[in-house]
Amino acid sequence: MGEGPDDQVTNHSPPHWLAFHGNPSPLTGGGGKRKGRSKKWKEILRFPHISQCGELASAIERDYSSLCEKQPIGRQLFRLYCETRPRLRRCIRLLDAMDEYEVTPDEKRRAHGEEIVRRFLTMQVSVRLCATRDLLPEVTRLGGGEVTLHDYLSGVPFTDYQDSMYFDRFLQWKMLERQPITKDTFRQYRVLGKGGFGEVCACQVRATGKMYACKKLEKKRIKKRKGEAMALNEKRILEQVNSRFVVSLAYAYETKDALCLVLTIMNGGDLKFHIYNMGTPGFEKERVQFYAAEICCGLEHLHRENIVYRDLKPENILLDDNGHIRISDLGLAIKVPDSELIRGRVGTVGYMAPEVIKNERYAMSPDWWGLGCLVYEMTAGRSPFRARKERVKREEVEHRVLEEQEEYNDKFTEDTEAFCRMLLTKEPKQRLGSGGAADVKAQPFFKNINFKRLEAGMLEPSFVPDPRAVYCKDVLDIEQFSTVKGVNLDQTDNDFYVKFSTGSVSIPWQNEMIETECFKDLNVFGPQGSRPPDLDWNLPPEPPRRSFLDRILRRNVRTHPFPPACFTQDSLFCKRLNDIKHSKFYRYYQAGFFSI
Repeated sequence: MGEGPDDQVTNHSPPHWLAFHGNPSPLTGGGGKRKGRSKKWKEILRFPHISQCGELASAIERDYSSLCEKQPIGRQLFRLYCETRPRLRRCIRLLDAMDEYEVTPDEKRRAHGEEIVRRFLTMQVSVRLCATRDLLPEVTRLGGGEVTLHDYLSGVPFTDYQDSMYFDRFLQWKMLERQPITKDTFRQYRVLGKGGFGEVCACQVRATGKMYACKKLEKKRIKKRKGEAMALNEKRILEQVNSRFVVSLAYAYETKDALCLVLTIMNGGDLKFHIYNMGTPGFEKERVQFYAAEICCGLEHLHRENIVYRDLKPENILLDDNGHIRISDLGLAIKVPDSELIRGRVGTVGYMAPEVIKNERYAMSPDWWGLGCLVYEMTAGRSPFRARKERVKREEVEHRVLEEQEEYNDKFTEDTEAFCRMLLTKEPKQRLGSGGAADVKAQPFFKNINFKRLEAGMLEPSFVPDPRAVYCKDVLDIEQFSTVKGVNLDQTDNDFYVKFSTGSVSIPWQNEMIETECFKDLNVFGPQGSRPPDLDWNLPPEPPRRSFLDRILRRNVRTHPFPPACFTQDSLFCKRLNDIKHSKFYRYYQAGFFSI
């Protein structure tokens, strides 16, 4: 059977919608000193005065792990605070040394651990050593009691930090993070593809120059196909996951006609394209190992959040500019309640696990079956239960999955075949992965992969996409959506849109500020580390700045006791001003398309 709509058991967005690679010039984020930023970027990201952050300061959860470890800008500011205190600076240096130790190659770990002991071991700080692989546990003796460094920092240092200007600056960044998000936040570029409910286009954040893919879900199409629950589920799962191996959601907003998800843009195409369109189908073993390891890490991160993905296939694995992969299209992913099993016959024919086909209860097992299918296909250049472009009914494919054993040829090394056989075990309780991702990572197939370094982004892919190449379907071949007729939106729909359109997602937004150097450019304090005026609780906030055009258009002409003829309400001049104020020209000016 050919690859058509019947291959999809449930209706959801095709996998290539995030993948784009064409003429890079309009999508590279701009050039020059501003790096694609709007001329008004500093005005868009202007800090509110600290006195305007009082409500946020009262409401924000004062949790050390969230504020100082998980949130990137919070982590940076807490470290800046610690740099001003010699004892805390030493703790940060030790934490950095421990992080570096964790990603040190095995043959250098002992020497690196001994160097840390030499640098940091004193009468007050002692580090426990052991002869195992974990040579340097993150344990120290501070103040006579054995506590971890983070336990120590989360005590008095964290309390003092909250009274500092660095925490006040964090509140200012959080206020910027919570600004309303609309279509005017972005520049819209060319269409990249189509999803289940609408088009996907490239977009660029005006303030930072960061490029994303904007997945548009047409409101009437969602309602007609009763896709509200599916769309909201995908959005909530995306904002819950923070992994370098899973596509990230950065923004969620609405327009008059669509709900929009702004996601990581992946310029290297999908694995299906690379397997079948770049010469002999399939990859060499080193490349298969690398992709499988990154997919394994992505699944581990999803499973850690009790999320089962359920749609692992080559089309859903996308490459970035540097050759790293991310899992995309979480439309079929679902959160599994603790200590429970779920049931759902969803996925793509030829990749669904036996327990899914039989509609049995399961937890994370279908994802490890999917990894087995992927490793097999990347190696053999065909899926395990259906040949490329083979025309066969769905029932026949499902019969093969349930009853037949996949075949192996000479492309499979001994450890690759063993790895696939364990993942493609038909009984889920006996399948590799039933004990967790650690069992999968420990297999001989991955003996050349240092997972600590992989998760830190320190391993180089064997293949890097050519920035001049095109790795996806031509935009001219993308079918256009027809107009949805006979669907009317009401208040119930608006209630759903409010749940969906939540603006910026915290961690991706903060990463964007750091990666685009907006954090570096704006995070400036006073002379000799003093509080700048915008962080002084005793100073009133500056009045909002108004441009020359604003001052003309907002002038109250009635304040003149005897206004000149040219300023009277019926004058031609006032009529022209009113025309300008209600024109597209003025709306574009307000949105930041240009400045005067």
